Amino acid sequence: MLQHKDHFHGSDLEKIEQIYGIRKDEIVSFSANVNPLGISPLLRETLAAHIDAISSYPDREYLSLRKCIGEYVGTDYENIIMGNGSTELISLFIQLKHPKKALIIGPTYSEYEREISLGGGTCLYYPLKEEQDFVLDERHFTAQLHEGIDLLVLCNPNNPTSGAITRGTMRHILDVCKQNDIFVMVDETYVEFADNYEAVTSVPLTAYYNNIVILRGTSKFFAAPGLRLGYAITGNREFVKAIHTRKNPWTINSLAVIAGEIMFRDKAYIKETRELISGERARMYQLFAGDGRFKVYPPSGNFMLVRLLPEGMTSGELFERAIRERMMIRDCSTFPFLDHKYVRFCFMGKEMDDKLAECLMR
Repeated sequence: MLQHKDHFHGSDLEKIEQIYGIRKDEIVSFSANVNPLGISPLLRETLAAHIDAISSYPDREYLSLRKCIGEYVGTDYENIIMGNGSTELISLFIQLKHPKKALIIGPTYSEYEREISLGGGTCLYYPLKEEQDFVLDERHFTAQLHEGIDLLVLCNPNNPTSGAITRGTMRHILDVCKQNDIFVMVDETYVEFADNYEAVTSVPLTAYYNNIVILRGTSKFFAAPGLRLGYAITGNREFVKAIHTRKNPWTINSLAVIAGEIMFRDKAYIKETRELISGERARMYQLFAGDGRFKVYPPSGNFMLVRLLPEGMTSGELFERAIRERMMIRDCSTFPFLDHKYVRFCFMGKEMDDKLAECLMR
C-alpha cells in the first residue's frame, strides 16, 4: 500500500513498474490527461518525410510556426512566444516578472508554486470551496486582489477540478488586476477540450489587456508530450521583447517545428478529438453522478474530479484497486485543499472508460 505522502504523476510509469512489478507498457494511464487518440495519423504519415530537417538549424524566430499558431488561436503571430514546453515558459515568465507575492487559485498544478519559490517569491492560495463545487466566487475572489499581490496564477480549465472560468468573469478579474498592478498568468493547457471553448479561452482578451499572458502546449490535446512544444500568447509587446532577450535560441528543434505546423492545421484530428472527449465526458459524468457513493464536479477538461463519499473508501484504496488491473488514476490527496477522499481520471474512450468505471464502482 502506498503511503499517503506518495503520489504518481501521469508520466511516472517507471516508478509504478518498479514498485508493482507491472510493465509500464501494460498500464493504461488515466492520470496523464493525454488525448487517447494518440498522435494524429497525418502527423505519423508526414513527419518521417521531413527527417532531413534535423541537418539544419530551425529559424530562430520560428516565424512560420508562429504564423500557423496565430491562425489556429486567432491572434497576430507577433503575440506568440515559443517555448520548449509550457514548463520552460512558466520558468521564463517567473524569472522575468520576479514576483514578490503571488496569488494562486487552488487546488491546482504544483509547478507554479515551485517556480515562484525558486525565484524567491512567496505564494498565497485562494482556495476554491468544495461546497460551491469548486466554482470560483467572483465577487469574493476579486475582493482579495490588492496592491500587495503582483502576480495572479490560474489554470483554466483547472487541474484537478476541471472547472472553467468564462471570459466575462476573466474580463472582470483583469480589470481589477489592472487597477492593482497585478500581472495575470493563465494556463490554458486543457482549454481545447472544452465544449464551450469560445466562452472559456482568454485569447481574445489579449487584444485589450496588456497584463495577461496565456500558456498552451501540445502535450495533452495533441498527445505529444515528448515533443516539448509550448507557446504563449500576450498582447504586451514589451513583455514579448523582454522574453526574447532572455530566452535561449533554438530551444525547439526542427522536427518539432514541422510537427507543430502539421498538428495545428489537422482539422480532422481536432474535430475527432473534441467529439470523442465531449461524448465521454457527458457519459462518464452521468454514470458517476448516478452512483450515491460518488460526488462529481461538472468537468470542462478531458478529466473529472470525483469525491468518495463512503467513510471507509479512500483515494489510496481506489488507486491500488485500479493499478492492480493495470489502470492508473490520480490520487489527489497531495493537491492543496484536497485529501484522501478525491481521485481524478481522464477519459480514454468508451471501452477503457467502461473498464475503469467497473473497477472503481465494484
